[in-house]
Amino acid sequence: MTEFQTAIQNALSPMADPARAPAMRAYMRDHFPFLGIPTPTRRAACKALLKVAPPSPHQLLERAYTLWDMPEREYQYVAIDLLARHWKILSVADLPALLTLASSKSWWDSVDGLAGVVGDLVRRASNDATTLAPALGHMEQALHHPDCWRRRIAMLHQLGWGMATDSARLFAYARTLAHEEEFFIRKAIGWALRDYAWHAPDTVRAFLLEMGTALSPLTRREAGKHLG
Repeated sequence: MTEFQTAIQNALSPMADPARAPAMRAYMRDHFPFLGIPTPTRRAACKALLKVAPPSPHQLLERAYTLWDMPEREYQYVAIDLLARHWKILSVADLPALLTLASSKSWWDSVDGLAGVVGDLVRRASNDATTLAPALGHMEQALHHPDCWRRRIAMLHQLGWGMATDSARLFAYARTLAHEEEFFIRKAIGWALRDYAWHAPDTVRAFLLEMGTALSPLTRREAGKHLG
C-alpha cells in the first residue's frame, strides 16, 4: 500500500459505519462493499489530503488508480474527487487512462463522475485546434467501444456546457447510440438532450421530432421533461 493510500485509509476508517453500509451497498445493487460513510463526511475527512496537487499527471493518475484498487466503494469516490479537483494538470493525452479507469468497477456512479473529468479536458481542448482533433478522436473511440460505460461517457461528456455545446456532435452521438437497448445508454441520451434543452429548447424539440420513434420512449421522456 502506498503512503497516499494509507493516509486516505487512516482518514476514512474511523468514519466507517457498519450499520449504514448494507443500505449503501443495496442501493448500488450489491455490486460493491461500502464502509458506510456519507458523502459530506467522506469529503470532509479527505479534504486536506486532496488539497495539495500531485506534482505530475503521472502521479495524479497513479494515486487515482491505487485508490481504485481498494475494495470499498468510498475509495473510488475519493479517486474521482481527486481527479475532479486537479484535472487541470492533465491533458488530452491522459484521456485513455481515464477511460480505462471507467471500465473497471463500473457502475453509473463512478462512470458519471469520470465523465465530468473527461468533459472538462475535452472542453478545454476545444479552444485549441491542435488538441481538439485528438480529443475528439478519443471520444469517437469511446462512442464505438464495446464497453457500454465508455459509450455512456462519450454521450455525456458535454453535460453542463450550455451554449458551448457542440450540438452537431451531441445529435450525431445520439443518432449513433439510438438503436441500443441498454438502459444506461438510453438514459444517457435523454439526459444529454435534456441538459442542452435548457439552453436550446427549440433545437432539441426539432431533433426529437426528426428522430421520432428511432429514439426509445425512455430517451424521449428524459429529453422532453421540461419541453412541455
